[in-house]
Amino acid sequence: MKKENVVSIEDRIPKLKQHRKKKANRRLFFLLTLFLILILSVVYFQSPLSHVKKVEVTGNELIPDDKVLAAGGISTGTSVWGVNKNSVADKLKKLPEVKKAEVRLTFPNTYVISIQEHDKKAYLSRDSRYYVILENGKILDKGTDAMPVDAPLLRGFKEDKVLEKMMKELGELPSEIQQMISEINLTPKDTDQYHVTLYMNDGFEVSATIRTFSEKMIHYPSIASQLDPSRKGVIDLEVGSFFKAYETEDEGTDEEGQNQE
Repeated sequence: MKKENVVSIEDRIPKLKQHRKKKANRRLFFLLTLFLILILSVVYFQSPLSHVKKVEVTGNELIPDDKVLAAGGISTGTSVWGVNKNSVADKLKKLPEVKKAEVRLTFPNTYVISIQEHDKKAYLSRDSRYYVILENGKILDKGTDAMPVDAPLLRGFKEDKVLEKMMKELGELPSEIQQMISEINLTPKDTDQYHVTLYMNDGFEVSATIRTFSEKMIHYPSIASQLDPSRKGVIDLEVGSFFKAYETEDEGTDEEGQNQE
């Protein structure tokens, strides 16, 4: 063996000591870090920072904040880690107004409840008050005395299968056509308990049946665009589609056939 390849034990000892010292330093640093984390954790959990300080509600319009907070059950002062977010969201989705709910923690100690409500589709007139009807067919308990203008008003309906059918058909119409409807009156006939009379925002009246409501009303904009806006009357959509102008003192009944598209 050549002399230059031989490493004496005296040369190796400093390197071994240095390696053991680095290893000991790393172990000491790890233990000190772990100890510091434990101390900070104890301090944190004993401090107000680990307790819920505030609960915010966003996205709600129909349902008030206090009702959301009561249903969610997140109380200020409780541990931020003691809140089951999925459980709170499930409770909120049981409210008739709530379509989706999300609960998230924003550090250090604020919970945010994000609500997506069911769309407002119509109002039900009952006992001189107006009650919101949601897209899921639920009627809200709290009514208003103010005449609604942001959704069709339903008159003569009860909470039964006829109303359910009406809401289903109304929901199948594009929103722009829904917004053209001012009132929907249930005016049953001997031959059709589902007959309705509509009053449109453009001044026309529509005679239809709930059975084919969405199928026929989808053509309303096209039909109305072919009529003289200064001559109001009834657009009959029960079977085919034709227009009957209102009678005036100077003229008799006037009918104009309108082909459904």
